[in-house]
Amino acid sequence: MTFPHSRNTKSSRAAILRSLLGGVALLAVTASARADEPIPQTEQSDIATLAPWSPHTLLVVDAAYQHGKDGRAYVVDADKGRLLGMVQAAYNPNVVLSPDASHFFVGETTWERGNRGERNDLLAEYESSTLKIVADEKLPSRALVTPKRNNLAISADGSHVYVYQMSPGSAVEVVDTASHKVTQTVDVPGCALIYPWGNSGFSSLCADGTLANVSIGADGKPSMTHSAAFFEPDHDGIFEQSPSVTKDGMAWFISYTGKVYETKLGADAVVSKPWSLQEGAGMKAAPDSSKPFEVTWRPGGWQMSALHKSNHELYVLMHKGPFWSHKDGGSEVWVYDTETHKRVRRMSLPTPSPMVGVTQDDHPLMFTTDEDTGDFYILDAKTGKQVHKMKALGGSLIFTVAPGEG
Repeated sequence: MTFPHSRNTKSSRAAILRSLLGGVALLAVTASARADEPIPQTEQSDIATLAPWSPHTLLVVDAAYQHGKDGRAYVVDADKGRLLGMVQAAYNPNVVLSPDASHFFVGETTWERGNRGERNDLLAEYESSTLKIVADEKLPSRALVTPKRNNLAISADGSHVYVYQMSPGSAVEVVDTASHKVTQTVDVPGCALIYPWGNSGFSSLCADGTLANVSIGADGKPSMTHSAAFFEPDHDGIFEQSPSVTKDGMAWFISYTGKVYETKLGADAVVSKPWSLQEGAGMKAAPDSSKPFEVTWRPGGWQMSALHKSNHELYVLMHKGPFWSHKDGGSEVWVYDTETHKRVRRMSLPTPSPMVGVTQDDHPLMFTTDEDTGDFYILDAKTGKQVHKMKALGGSLIFTVAPGEG
């Protein structure tokens, strides 16, 4: 007997077989097509090289106060308002650029297990063109204080880097940049920070109002002299971030009231009679701590001054406030001729800034920041006109380092 659906069943089986054979053929064609596709190249690691640094290539130091172990140093093209690169600068970093801008050094501190364990105080050296680390020297110590330019300094010829430390007394470590070794530690009791002069000397500010001047002889042995007291720390302290020039050993120490002590650094440092920022602007000089509540224009901020060497111009952040407002950012920048002691320009800022920097070329740029947002302002140093605004560049932008400053 033949069931009515038998023929249909055979037909269905044949259809299924044809379908399977077709699928196998399709898979074979697909596999063949895939085999013919080019195989992607394995990713290759390389190192990009930055264009040669111009006078408007600079380092911007970010202390990252909100997460201090993650400090950074940014490389910025100020002509384009563009971030070129970044290196780690861990916990209260200090940064200094070599005289020819080919390398820069970062003083930093880490702990073996993040927030504990063995402490490592380090001096890292980077190539400016590749941001490649070329030396990583372990230091005896370094001062863990809020980053200040004069915690770390370099000699005029780049042969020595000086590191300020307090372990427990004040001292300066001298690092040979050729051997990457600490050659000696020079005690500077009662004094702090580093203002280098020439190839083998530096000065430090002292708590008794003097300067300690250290000369390192050909035999490597240091000798020290002290200047006469030239300021009264209790009544009118000195901004330790005051600018200096390593090559010719000049410094302009600015006091809280706005007195400017032009100083020729050296073994026999000479401090000139001070002149007043306010008087240079046609105003009455500001009073010291004996009249602490009198409100007037005063210098203030963190990196509160900068110097353009060849133009003989001193840039100072100014704000209105009483005597103890020296940490307040400036709402304006006043520019002075260091030879005539007169104000030559007055520029309002987009927002009050704790930091001012300036390049050293014939068409200088000026730098300020918004402390709340981390915005970085690039301004024409001769007009104050905004050139670029880099939004939220960092968390705590604290100072800039431009080629040729030393």
